[in-house]
Amino acid sequence: MLKLFRFENGVIGEIATDDEPLNQALNQAHWVDAQEPEELERQGLQNLMRLDLPVSDEMEEIEASARYFVDQAGIHVHSMFLTQSEGRHTTSSVACILQPNRLITIRDTELADFRLLRMRARRGQVESHSPAELLVTLLEQKVENLADNLEDIHRNLENTSYLVLEEENSDLEEAIAQLAKSEDSNGKIRLCLMDTQRAISFLLRHLRSYPELQESCREIMRDIDTLMSHTTFLFDKINFLMDSTQGFINIEQNQIIKIFSIAAVVFLPPTLVASMYGMNFVNMPELQWMLGYPWALGLMLVSGITPYLLFKYKGWL
Repeated sequence: MLKLFRFENGVIGEIATDDEPLNQALNQAHWVDAQEPEELERQGLQNLMRLDLPVSDEMEEIEASARYFVDQAGIHVHSMFLTQSEGRHTTSSVACILQPNRLITIRDTELADFRLLRMRARRGQVESHSPAELLVTLLEQKVENLADNLEDIHRNLENTSYLVLEEENSDLEEAIAQLAKSEDSNGKIRLCLMDTQRAISFLLRHLRSYPELQESCREIMRDIDTLMSHTTFLFDKINFLMDSTQGFINIEQNQIIKIFSIAAVVFLPPTLVASMYGMNFVNMPELQWMLGYPWALGLMLVSGITPYLLFKYKGWL
């Protein structure tokens, strides 16, 4: 699927692709957004770029030389974006190819950052005069959305903190599941921030003819430094809550083991008495007593109550 946009009076607007042939629309577009392009669309893009389009495996490579480079097609930036799938955060790489008169973005999945940028473009809310400015705007919006996700994680951790540290009879296993989910999301956000930091550093070296964009890039770098510190804070908070949760679980388990241990000690003396009078020796004087049976029962009762009272006195119960 292709979405085409062009600059009109300093803002980006969408081009209706149904009214004219694809090749003609591509030549007019200043931003080509390709999500899982079909074979005909890929062929049209390849003819426009005069280069083979990158495939998924190439976009996911982590080497800097494979993610940020310049060739005859333009400036290549393979940037990692955050997305959600089945309630969990995942990452997806987008190939951004910056040409003098065009920005081409190629991706395999729908992303909230692109959906928001397209919606703003349709409303005439995206100011841009060049493809380079549009690329910087896209990365700036990406960092803003990552900051919003970090705020969501922080709010979730506040709820989890109350669940673990204050609420009585809380479900600690559920708290561990929430913390594991928050840690995974925070790690993926940090990964996206690190990737954006490298992308902005690369662009700063290749956009020297755009001094106003360089200042915007430096501002984004300052925002990324702040957010990186915040992810470190969230990692520390998650680790603290995880240690606290595991500690409370250990305390609960120790309480259960303590109860079994005390029960075993309390019932040990009566069991000893019962085993003594369960022996079948002929010369056992208690067997001839009229009150031998009540005596044995009373001795068992006293031998069981005495350890219990001792534990109460010691404060172990």
